[in-house]
Amino acid sequence: MTAITGDENQTARRLTRLPQGADPRGDGPAGQGQEAARDDGRWDDGLIARRAEGREREKGGPTGRGSAGGGPAGGGPTGRGPAGGGPIRGVKGIRGGDTKDTGPDDEDHLPIGGSYGGPLRTRLDALRELIGLSRTRLESDTLAEAGRVLDEASARRRLSSHHTVVAIAGATGSGKSTLFNALAQVPLSETGLRRPTTSAPIACSWSEGAAGLLDRLAIPSRLRRRPLAGGEAELSGLVLVDLPDHDSALVRHREQVDRVLALVDAVIWVVDPEKYADAALHERYLRPLAGHAEVTFVVLNQIDRLPGEAADQVLDDLRRLLDDDGMALGEHGEPGATVLALSALTGDGVDELRELMGAFVQERTAAARRLSADVDVAAAGLRASYVAEGRTGLDELTRDEFAERLAEAVGAKAAGDAAEREWRRHASRACGTPWLRLWRWYERSRTPGSAGPASGAPVEEELTARQRVEQAVRTVAEEAASGLPAPWAQAVREAAVRGADGLPEALDELAVREAAETAGRPLRPAWWPAAVLAQMSMTLIQVYGGLWLVGQIVGVLQPGLVVPALLMAAGIVGGPLVEWACTAAVRGPARRYGQDARRRLREAAAGCGRARVLDPVAGELMRYREVRERYATVAGRAGGGGPGTGSGTVPGTGVHAVRLRGGGGLG
Repeated sequence: MTAITGDENQTARRLTRLPQGADPRGDGPAGQGQEAARDDGRWDDGLIARRAEGREREKGGPTGRGSAGGGPAGGGPTGRGPAGGGPIRGVKGIRGGDTKDTGPDDEDHLPIGGSYGGPLRTRLDALRELIGLSRTRLESDTLAEAGRVLDEASARRRLSSHHTVVAIAGATGSGKSTLFNALAQVPLSETGLRRPTTSAPIACSWSEGAAGLLDRLAIPSRLRRRPLAGGEAELSGLVLVDLPDHDSALVRHREQVDRVLALVDAVIWVVDPEKYADAALHERYLRPLAGHAEVTFVVLNQIDRLPGEAADQVLDDLRRLLDDDGMALGEHGEPGATVLALSALTGDGVDELRELMGAFVQERTAAARRLSADVDVAAAGLRASYVAEGRTGLDELTRDEFAERLAEAVGAKAAGDAAEREWRRHASRACGTPWLRLWRWYERSRTPGSAGPASGAPVEEELTARQRVEQAVRTVAEEAASGLPAPWAQAVREAAVRGADGLPEALDELAVREAAETAGRPLRPAWWPAAVLAQMSMTLIQVYGGLWLVGQIVGVLQPGLVVPALLMAAGIVGGPLVEWACTAAVRGPARRYGQDARRRLREAAAGCGRARVLDPVAGELMRYREVRERYATVAGRAGGGGPGTGSGTVPGTGVHAVRLRGGGGLG
């Protein structure tokens, strides 16, 4: 790597407090540049040793370390001074330790990643199943945010679980870079009056193993820094990112802010006394991020500019605005956003923030909390697609009404009435007097069109029946879809319409088959033979009495009108009496027979309607209930509470869940 000259050399001297004239590569007498860096405590000896080992591997041999076996002072191509002044490559590392200069062998091979456990894992699994069950019912745009959350959860899980990525965001001139440098205790990010000062995200990592996280943020190696060695223990695991201004006039700066905010574990919002109530900040970021309160720090900077109690007044007003945004505040031991005032320029309050950040990072729950809040936001965005307005489904009353409509359309009542009349006709034919049956036959023979049954139903009746079937299907579909979210209501209607295709024809076949089965059933009860025998007896008595009288008239028999007259009268009166008694006796059986025919046809029609319409509709309702259960799990209504669970005290759920106002993650 080439040496740094010009302005970069001057910057390196200033950042490492090298004496003027000392070469940062150790070229000066006795390696003054290197010794000055060591004496000042800015260099990590272990880091230098690892870099030296990496250079040895690159060159395939020793580097030459001065008098300690590396040749004379300054001897050899790589020896640059006495006392082992080997080449210090990548002087940019002096500016805080460029992450790339630490070498990929130092970070990429460390154990990284982790797994989500407990309720958070349950919620993620439920969200994955929810998307799978909903792809055929919801638009891809509706599921896009939920899919992004799952992708980010998978990507974050594969990266270091021992690091917490915190972004510092704010408006122009709020002092983000100054606070960034104050936390790192070394000027890593450029500050000044020129706007915008920060043009690209700059990262500072307090420990190794964060290369994958920084690659995910697309922060190049030249913008990766390391803080002072003394701060590593206090903030070990912290990865701090200084962002461009969120209200920058350059669109690419705002795009970078939104991109990085969507990936970090937490964010520090830096506001100043002049722009703390800026509508762009509250409407574009703080209000949509109300559910991310537990991973949000709001810092009122530049309090050194406020006289007297003005700082407390501005801080109280800031808390009021955050509460109006729906962001819970972490006060009195309750979970929520941390709000504090400081001056990054004078250092007032910076130590308190550093202490809070240290405790926050050591908990190592920021990634899970951030992800849980993202799931909350995704669940809030999907609420309209899964939460019904009232009770859903088909009750027994609706099913019975649908069956009744189909029975009416198929003519079950008319079929039952016809079966009852047919029963009575058979009873009349079997139990009526011969003279009455002969008269009825004569009347039928004289009536035009009574020789046989009609050839078919009128076209008007068929059309009316089809319309009744369609109306019954529409009615039950609307009842089933009532209260459902729009996508599932549409799915229920479509299932009903598909089932209604061919339903009238199927009902016609049922009616014909039922009529054929009814015609083949015996229509005479067990007592009918006795009634027929009684009627025949009455007829024989009439005939016998008549023949007796005829014989007396012609002189064959002895005269005596009383007995034959009584016999004829008994036959004449007894025949109608038997017929009347049989007619009265068959009313109940005929009615039951008609009701049975009506019931059979109704059940057949209901079974056909259930198989073609109700079962598909029930299948869609069952699918909706399944996804609704998954959604309830995603929304944090199942499982225990606790940090990162999406229920209990987790931000964005419970009481705070109803306060979400859109948004899709940080940024």
